[in-house]
Amino acid sequence: MDKPTMTKTNFKGKTALVTGGARGIGHELTSQLVTHGAHVIAVGRNQSDLNKIHAEFGDQVSTYQLDLTHPEEVTQFTQRVTSDHPGLSILINNAGMQVEMDLFTDPYASIAQPVFNEVALNFVAPITLTAQLLPVLRTHRNALIINITTGLAIAPKEASPVYCATKAGLRSFTQSLRYQCQTSAPHIEVSEAIMTLVDTDMTSGRGKRKMSSHDAAVAILKGASAGKPEIWIGKSALLPLLTRISPRLVRRILR
Repeated sequence: MDKPTMTKTNFKGKTALVTGGARGIGHELTSQLVTHGAHVIAVGRNQSDLNKIHAEFGDQVSTYQLDLTHPEEVTQFTQRVTSDHPGLSILINNAGMQVEMDLFTDPYASIAQPVFNEVALNFVAPITLTAQLLPVLRTHRNALIINITTGLAIAPKEASPVYCATKAGLRSFTQSLRYQCQTSAPHIEVSEAIMTLVDTDMTSGRGKRKMSSHDAAVAILKGASAGKPEIWIGKSALLPLLTRISPRLVRRILR
């Protein structure tokens, strides 16, 4: 596991882009960043949610409606947002979706589109956004990328095979991205927030004793501001130790 050797981050006066920034954890990240003095670019698919968050925070938040599952829209967006906000120095890839499926009983025709959307949103979109925003991020002395993953990237669960695979892929991408930044742009810090079960629309009806979105957002930004490359949120903090002691036990618990 990487040691916390990154530069500490101060959010005051920064411009931060948060995908899924109008709902759930994203809304709370937006709220906390505004509280810390940042200007937030909130990206989301639902215009009504974006209108609400703009009404809540006013000019401290800029909103953009975008379907992150469409790569061509993402490319058009990055061109626009870098023109509108050349001060952009923080990227938080937060948006995600989880679809439960049984590959033995669900007809492929019923899961083909959900599989595509899950891979596009959870995995392809963060890579595309990161690659296309690196030119503007690297112009700032202290830039930061935070990718949101989950403990299920380490020990997947049976019911959500594609979700777990995309998060495992994003975890690996984040580590490689960190190495490339250390080589080519050491002033760009890369953090991974490994989530526990958080109370959001996505987890409705799943599990008990969930962490609140507010507490999760506070923990993410606290870890990033402390310069941690890996931010273990809530109960996920037990995973590194448990994985060393008994990987089989971890897989059994999370399955």
